[in-house]
Amino acid sequence: MKKILIAGAAGFIGSHLCDFFIKKGYQVIGLDNLSTGRIENIAHLINNYNFSFLNQDINNLNVIEEKLDFILHFASPASPIDFRLKPFEILNCGSVGTQNLFDLALKNDALILLASSSEVYGNPLQHPQTEEYIGNVNSFGERSVYDESKRFSESLAYAHIRYKNCNVRIARIFNTYGPRMRINDGRAVPNFINQLISNKDFTVYGNGNQTRSFCYINDLVDGIYKLLLSKYNKPINLGNPNEISINELVIKIKNLAKNNLKIIYKKLPADDPIMRKPNIEKANNILNWRPIIKLEDGLKKTYNYMIKENNA
Repeated sequence: MKKILIAGAAGFIGSHLCDFFIKKGYQVIGLDNLSTGRIENIAHLINNYNFSFLNQDINNLNVIEEKLDFILHFASPASPIDFRLKPFEILNCGSVGTQNLFDLALKNDALILLASSSEVYGNPLQHPQTEEYIGNVNSFGERSVYDESKRFSESLAYAHIRYKNCNVRIARIFNTYGPRMRINDGRAVPNFINQLISNKDFTVYGNGNQTRSFCYINDLVDGIYKLLLSKYNKPINLGNPNEISINELVIKIKNLAKNNLKIIYKKLPADDPIMRKPNIEKANNILNWRPIIKLEDGLKKTYNYMIKENNA
């Protein structure tokens, strides 16, 4: 039985990865300091024989004696509200924490998969974004703590590939949504659904014409699994290439329930990307992967989850 450590296990993406690998027959060690992760996301796994949980911070990682085959690094605060509230934790996760996990991978001769982000492209001047694009990032902006932590993590990954022969995979993850996102996450989908549930007018920053490409969590997890099993050790975009404006997203979410809510426009935060769309030719050709879940279906699942959470 293969043993896999998932850092950030109680987070949105990490908890879905725990479920996935348990079902695949792996022995899963979940690691999270619960800074932004929720123990409720993995509560259903606590008594599972093939799952164990460590309440640890990767920035101060204790000795892990168990022999590992794989390490997935998904540990970092990642929402816009975290950029202001947890800037140093984010920077440490991308540097000290990432180094700690690479040290653990080398000790175990384990394959490590790094969760990078489309944020490495910053406010892109190339559209759609290919993996070769080096980005347009403001290193002094409020978003920089996350953008630069991911860029540094990738540099650290390359150094370990080049000079330490470490077995590495790098996923550049684009906007992903689905059940288990924090209701107060600060990102578009949970924000708008939460406003819909609370019967509050929708808040759109900027004119709403900025675009995003939303990938449902199940599609992303499938892509991560295929990348993990591949031999490709360069960054690869994982996201949904179906681009949509924020205004269009609001309309789709507004249509999930009967309401008379209005849209209130506010000032766009500095360095907020105007366009975001992945070129996924590499993922399609190398991993035989592309998203299959329609946005309307994924939004309905997310809405139903948040309704249930709101009533819990």
